[in-house]
Amino acid sequence: MTSADDFVIQLAIDKGLLTQDQLDAANARVSEHTDLTTAPPKLLDTIISMHRIKPMQFSKLLADEFGMPTVDMHGVRVTGDLLTLLPRALAARYNVFPLSLEGNNLRVAISDPLDVDAIDSLGHVLKLNIEPAVAPADDIRNCIDRFYGKDVETLDTLLGDFGAVDESQITTTTAAADGQESTDDNDAPIIRLVYQIILEAIQRRASDIHLEPLEKRFRVRYRIDGVLIEVDSPPKRLQLAMISRLKIMANISIAEKRIPQDGRIQIAASGKQIDLRVSSLPTAHGESIVMRILDKEGLSLGLPELGFMSDDQAVMERIISMPDGIFLVTGPTGSGKTTTLYSCLHYINKPDRKLITVEDPVEYQLSGVNQVPVRHEVGMTFASALRAMLRQAPNIVMVGEIRDLETAEIAINASLTGHMVFSTLHTNDAPGAVTRLIDIGVKPFLVSTSLRAAMAQRLVRKICKHCKQPYTPDPRELRSLNITPQQAAGATFMHGAGCEPCNSTGYRGRAGIFEIFIVNEEIQRMIYDNVGTARLREKARSLGMRTMREDGIRKVLTGMTTIEEVVSITVGDAN
Repeated sequence: MTSADDFVIQLAIDKGLLTQDQLDAANARVSEHTDLTTAPPKLLDTIISMHRIKPMQFSKLLADEFGMPTVDMHGVRVTGDLLTLLPRALAARYNVFPLSLEGNNLRVAISDPLDVDAIDSLGHVLKLNIEPAVAPADDIRNCIDRFYGKDVETLDTLLGDFGAVDESQITTTTAAADGQESTDDNDAPIIRLVYQIILEAIQRRASDIHLEPLEKRFRVRYRIDGVLIEVDSPPKRLQLAMISRLKIMANISIAEKRIPQDGRIQIAASGKQIDLRVSSLPTAHGESIVMRILDKEGLSLGLPELGFMSDDQAVMERIISMPDGIFLVTGPTGSGKTTTLYSCLHYINKPDRKLITVEDPVEYQLSGVNQVPVRHEVGMTFASALRAMLRQAPNIVMVGEIRDLETAEIAINASLTGHMVFSTLHTNDAPGAVTRLIDIGVKPFLVSTSLRAAMAQRLVRKICKHCKQPYTPDPRELRSLNITPQQAAGATFMHGAGCEPCNSTGYRGRAGIFEIFIVNEEIQRMIYDNVGTARLREKARSLGMRTMREDGIRKVLTGMTTIEEVVSITVGDAN
């Protein structure tokens, strides 16, 4: 019996919750345990079961004794950020559960107020003030299992187990002819390992999981805040078993290894449903698997969350509220274009407007929006879906991407007949959207009359708010962004020292840097005359357009991100 159990039992007797006779009866029950193969029951658990005393009554005694509040764990709801802030390993080690974070104060549920060392250690590791509330130990453990995932082993532990297993004992997961999964007991370790890799990626806020067969090893990497981070890799011998398991989960053929395949996995993790978009690609050393993690609950739909400064946000709100025309978001793959368009739709989604989207695929479900998935196998392309959508009398149309002349012409015709059209293009800057449309085959006069604005964007990592601290950059860093002494004098330069929540990187989360190209009458005439991108860009700059690098400099000066981030993302954009 632990000292905490001794203390609470004596406290219960002193307060009249438990009698000496009841304690003696419980002790007698414990002493009756003679099975040497199992651990004897705990005295406190025996008292609770024999005398039907609620665990919360003991927690209330402890809380009152130490001047702490109690918390009912049955109604607890937490966000993914809290679960990331306090990793499962720490929660399980100290049997604590995160409840809320206000400023630098983390409120947690604990079962043992006597364990002061645990509270102090937790505060030291997380660099936060810990505010404990008392709850029954079993309730806390149940919450840990429910929100972090039940019976989860660490990746290190699982890989250690595989290191001790003879290769002949590992069998490749197979599927029967009817597509059903094998139930061989030898597959259980593979199932646990695959699940743990996915769960750990979700807990670390990864956007993608990469499983890459190399010549002599099987590499696993997570993309966190846009940067690939390698984690402990499984033995090469498990490659086939793990890939087969993932292909079964994604409902794609495990027999076909010669061509790329796409699938989807739905998994319950951290108390919510997570979708994973799975892509397999044959390589020289086996199939490479990439899983894009789509956390519907984690999608930020407000314009401020995207990283707009107040003046740019006002411009964006005016553009997307226009009654007709085309608004294009440009940038490379992974620059956040789709999230930006979703945020625009969310802002203008009102009961008196009909919104329809056509996407490949539909990544997130938007309430109140009609979302149409592209299905190439049945002829449902962007162009055919767009034609059908226009017969549904929408006010606002979103096309996931303009890829060809047919889609571009239908989108432009829609904008000229009273619809507001949102879409994306792959160009390096905002004025380049004009040249790209003309290169596709759209007539310049149609571009000039339909295009309202184009916005290029990139994503930069934000400095971690938990370890953010001021610093003074050296002159070389300032010169890399052409920051003047006058700008530097009024700036708040920050960087991250590195802590547990940000995996010691100094960064946590991402924000956009933007270049907004507005088409006015002068720009319209230039587009009509089919002038080049360089002249369009020069004219837009003279009219006040900020480049992505200049927007990035503003965010460096306000302490949102670092000089290194902006230099790396906007390299070559020195204008």
